[in-house]
Amino acid sequence: MDLLTANNIWMMICTALVFFMHLGFSLLEVGLTRQKNAINILFKNVFIICIGLLLYSLIGFNLMYPGSFLYGIIPDYFIGLFGLHPPMVDGVLDLTYNEGYTYYTDFLFQGMFAATAATIVSGAVAERIKLTSFMLFSVIYLAFVYPIAGSWKWGGGFLDELGFYDFAGSTLVHSVGGWAALIGIYLLGARIGKFDKDGTSHAIPGHNIPLATAGVFILWLGWFGFNGGSVLSADPSLTSLTLVTTCLAAAAGGISAFLFSTFMYKNYDLTMFLNGILGGLVGITAGADQMSPMDSIFIGLIAGVLIVLGVALVDKLKLDDPVGAVSVHLLCGIWGTLAVGVFGNMAGFDQFFTQLYGVVIIGAFCCISAFIIFYFIKKTMGLRMDSQGEMEGLDIHEHGMDAYAEFGMAEKKY
Repeated sequence: MDLLTANNIWMMICTALVFFMHLGFSLLEVGLTRQKNAINILFKNVFIICIGLLLYSLIGFNLMYPGSFLYGIIPDYFIGLFGLHPPMVDGVLDLTYNEGYTYYTDFLFQGMFAATAATIVSGAVAERIKLTSFMLFSVIYLAFVYPIAGSWKWGGGFLDELGFYDFAGSTLVHSVGGWAALIGIYLLGARIGKFDKDGTSHAIPGHNIPLATAGVFILWLGWFGFNGGSVLSADPSLTSLTLVTTCLAAAAGGISAFLFSTFMYKNYDLTMFLNGILGGLVGITAGADQMSPMDSIFIGLIAGVLIVLGVALVDKLKLDDPVGAVSVHLLCGIWGTLAVGVFGNMAGFDQFFTQLYGVVIIGAFCCISAFIIFYFIKKTMGLRMDSQGEMEGLDIHEHGMDAYAEFGMAEKKY
């Protein structure tokens, strides 16, 4: 087996693992929300992966890897915007345009990443957003905002030229989704019953924590592809290191969140434990190839604490995030990006401030873009389900079905 074939096989395996992560996101979101909205959650996740791949093939891939930029910032997407265009050599398709993988493998791997950004938003705005409004937001955000932000680093844009580093997307995937999630929950408002008039917060338990737990383990497994594939080859030493740092950060994040939440709230909260694991994974993603095993443990430990503090902060601000997406993907995404300048091979003041600059620029772009899209939808077709539909559940009102039909019939019968 030649090197290209071995590298390409590894990249395709990683693509499959990242695809599998969408099942993990689905189960996590379903488990942490209420039974009456389970179909709605699953529908959104199925829609995201389907429309995400189509949009990325038609527009996103070319926007993200444009080959040239207007004023060094705007991708020059007017040439060859639509569809996939493998490079040509002497009039023949050259699919082996990279030493590590083929053109089509590159597209499919990156396409799986693109869909992840909208999935992050899905969980944060769950249980009260209109389905059509969410779908319209996802189409615009995935088609334009995500690939343009990604092009500034991964496409060779101005952040890449400045030395900004984001190995697998703590900022370019997770924070891009996290900023949109934050704007979305701000404009939507909290679910009915989440806050009293005096601001007192009430927990709204998810209906199936075993499903949420299964979702987290699937996501952890999928991260082997998310980070492992971002090596962009099957290089033995670098791939092994990346998988070790990824797993150690996840484990440290889980333990840290569990211990810190137990200290603060005097109970063993499984949902904090689960989100701590995810926070560790998001935190290590920006520099998984740059860190020593001990560095990755420190990054995970801090991420776990950030999860607990972030959930408390979101509540304090009267924002309603049913699955903790802002804490996991935004706060830990920011932390992981900054950690590249604190730990590992790239540690130093210059690198830290370059990382900070990238976080601010991407954050501003995503917040402004998400606000414009969400606000336009709110003023035209409306963002939020009416109160009756929210109380009775989006499954019945928007889908005309029940996720647990036989169980529901049994409840009514007896």
